[in-house]
Amino acid sequence: MADTLRVCALYPDLMNIYADRGNMLMLERRCGWRGLGFTLTAAGLGDVIDPDAHDLFYLGGGQDRDQQLCAHDLYDNKREALHAAAARGAIVLGICGGIQLLGDHYELGDERVPGIGLVDLVTKRAVDGSRLTGNVAIELELEGLDGPRVLAGFENHGGRTVLGAGEQPLGRVLKGHGNDGRSGVEGVHRGSVIGTYLHGPLLPKNAWFADWLLATALRRAPGDLALLDDALEDAAHASARRAAGV
Repeated sequence: MADTLRVCALYPDLMNIYADRGNMLMLERRCGWRGLGFTLTAAGLGDVIDPDAHDLFYLGGGQDRDQQLCAHDLYDNKREALHAAAARGAIVLGICGGIQLLGDHYELGDERVPGIGLVDLVTKRAVDGSRLTGNVAIELELEGLDGPRVLAGFENHGGRTVLGAGEQPLGRVLKGHGNDGRSGVEGVHRGSVIGTYLHGPLLPKNAWFADWLLATALRRAPGDLALLDDALEDAAHASARRAAGV
């Protein structure tokens, strides 16, 4: 088992409008408090990534123009490496705009922005330009955890994401809109690839999920991680759940 979590942040200068730095800081602190190492590598436009050099690849959200730039670069320069990384079990986590780029494509009117096809989903911009916004909570089950858990956060997306027939959502919507405001499901989860619209930021509001990601990326059982004093983290989670009405 590895003792250092190696994270690759994809386009941190462009895809970072939803408190994505807070997610990275959360992982770093929870590693440090346990005596585990943490390294963070940035990969920007034109950079080639090594699929074997990182345990977790992170892709946040950005403005439409920046997301389109990153989409084409992902497809041209990083798609094969991310497929190889996912195939060996590395975590690939996409949040908000990130989930859209993990799928097949994103339709912006007459323009089709390519995704990298790690999961089977398509996103389309709402015809009327409306957005799905507000506090949200979902219920999900993950390998290694005892029973269902609640993930709470904030959503703000103009895209409507539809999963392919054989694809699995990350969770069931308890409160909020989810992927498209109609299906009752949120996110996507295939193997070590996870996408979600929840942010605000996601991990500081859900310390249990940060620990699950950390443990899974390091090939450990979540219960093997040293316990921490999570009084503040639990309070943050409870606050996010209350905001969502759960």
